Amino acid sequence: MREINVGEVTKAVRQLAMDANYYLPEDVKGRLVESQKKEKWILASDTLGRIINNADLAAQEQLPMCQDTGMAVVFVELGQDVHLVGGTLEDAINEGVRQGYADGFLRKSVVEDPLNRINTKDNTPAVINLSLVPGDRLKIQVAPKGFGSENMSQMKMLKPSDGLAGVKEFILKVCREAGPNACPPIVVGVGLGGTFDKAAALAKKALMRPLDQPNAKPFYQDLEAELLDEINRLGIGPQGYGGQTTAIAVAIEYYPTHIAGLPVAVNINCHATRHKEIIL
Repeated sequence: MREINVGEVTKAVRQLAMDANYYLPEDVKGRLVESQKKEKWILASDTLGRIINNADLAAQEQLPMCQDTGMAVVFVELGQDVHLVGGTLEDAINEGVRQGYADGFLRKSVVEDPLNRINTKDNTPAVINLSLVPGDRLKIQVAPKGFGSENMSQMKMLKPSDGLAGVKEFILKVCREAGPNACPPIVVGVGLGGTFDKAAALAKKALMRPLDQPNAKPFYQDLEAELLDEINRLGIGPQGYGGQTTAIAVAIEYYPTHIAGLPVAVNINCHATRHKEIIL
């Protein structure tokens, strides 16, 4: 059994919270550059160029690439041969978020009560997704989630008879209704199957996948490509100015479900698809 002190978790989360807000992942930036080269609408091309320049400036100056530095979503893969010592995992993660958002001068966007709306003033608590996996390693991913795009996400319990056509129709409907409000070009995470809550978690997890890594199953790989093409035909374009670059990726995750249901969740991310990870 390998021991890891939770102090290492706090230190890692602190740095990941800052880095995720400062540095756009290379796969996301690469897809934006690629899209700009293909974009024929001048205003759309210019907008993509400004987004890329903004990301470059954020990295150079170590400043947030967006004023909405998000609610901290943390994915943890905990090896079953790891023994955490020195405290609890949840407390360690929240302390890392607290330190990262304070030391990085990142906006504190979390309210303690959804109705009374009192700011917690340290961006905690984080939303923590924990998975137990084989091995003796601890993988942590931090994804600051801005709510311009989060608010445009939707979930629906379709009937099995709605089938693939119903799923595609719903996904396109969500992207169409999001319009410019999700700060396109967007990345579309789709969760299929499981239960009401499982589908939403799958959609969020899909956003963590590298953009150049399609679903391993050919059927879903083809569906991701088809949906990306259909979404870009909506003509919303970068920041809603029109063009052929409404989305830069669609990622689908699926899970077994009940014979009576077809849950589908669509979680939208803006062009600042921020996430950083570390393996301890």
